[in-house]
Amino acid sequence: MSLIFFDFARRNLQRNLFRSLLAVVGIVIGVLAISTLGILGNSLTLSVTESLSTVGDSLTVIPHSGAGSQFGGATAQEKISERQVQDLRRVAGTNPVIPLYSTADRIEVGTQKGVISIYAMDPDDMPQLVTVEKGIYVRGNGGILAGTRAAEEFKLKVGSQVRFANGDTQRVVGILEERGIGFDIQPDFALIVPSRWYEDRNEVKGYDQVIIKVHNVDEVDALEKAIDERFNRRETVLDTFSSKEILSSIQDVFGQISTFTTAIGGISLVVAGISILNVMMMSVTERTKEIGILRSVGTLRNEVRKIFIYEALMLGLIGSVLGGLLSFGGGYLISLLILQTTEYLFDPTSLSSIALGMGFGIGTALLSGLYPAWKASNLNPIEALRFE
Repeated sequence: MSLIFFDFARRNLQRNLFRSLLAVVGIVIGVLAISTLGILGNSLTLSVTESLSTVGDSLTVIPHSGAGSQFGGATAQEKISERQVQDLRRVAGTNPVIPLYSTADRIEVGTQKGVISIYAMDPDDMPQLVTVEKGIYVRGNGGILAGTRAAEEFKLKVGSQVRFANGDTQRVVGILEERGIGFDIQPDFALIVPSRWYEDRNEVKGYDQVIIKVHNVDEVDALEKAIDERFNRRETVLDTFSSKEILSSIQDVFGQISTFTTAIGGISLVVAGISILNVMMMSVTERTKEIGILRSVGTLRNEVRKIFIYEALMLGLIGSVLGGLLSFGGGYLISLLILQTTEYLFDPTSLSSIALGMGFGIGTALLSGLYPAWKASNLNPIEALRFE
């Protein structure tokens, strides 16, 4: 019996084909907007998470009041002593503890001069923080590593000679892979030199910062608490911050951006819902006499409601399916234009944006059809038959 009412609904949509197509287009646009913007927002979140995940297991320790030390070196009163480093090793257990110096220096490469960030650390610790793309890691006190951006700026390559402000020279033995944003060190536009070579040529009284690479990210909070209890019981001596917390905050921000962009797309779907409501109300008015005939021959109210709900459902299904299919293309284009990559398009969380958009499209169509269906089913049969 339901198939009869489904056929009634299909016939009515075909009879007003142009009007029905306009309603479908509205749903398509709404689903496309929600899905595409959802894919963009999710792709942004995935991109940032991937870029920062390499430092999500780091705990950075700096002297108290020396929050800027990692970018330009701490003052003599704001250093981490060798004894404190040994205490940090005991607290950290098996987790690698990497003390380093952070400063900036003027360099000369051929005829080109400029200022660049310098990190000095034990050569054995370098592989734990950076990855060499060309060349080799530093061995002993000879050689330096150049970050990607530094190599581009100063036209460095393996074998290039770098002259420092004090007249000393070192040769580049390796060019690093680009790392991107980091919360421990920023190696892309920096040179990494051996700590012993740095100590021999500078008057040093302690390290600027210590980085602890935590094997298990879940232990970061406990380790941070243990360091605080060990060093800051009477007064604050060392400050710690974990990249895990910063990464979590950034993910929350981008998650909110994703939700906001999806909500913007939802506005167009609301407009589409109003369009369907208008189409259905016009259909009720135009078919008032037809409804009166159906009611007079024994058609029940809920059966009349089914006809209009089926109409709304068909509009929603057709528009949502078309919108979902077009969302693949929309997501591809917008990801390519904004992120210059489409690698996140087929991630399950991105594909769920399409399912979400289609679900909203069908739901909006059904909600828009409820009131017209109710109104049609509650028409007085006698008055409906008299309607002209």
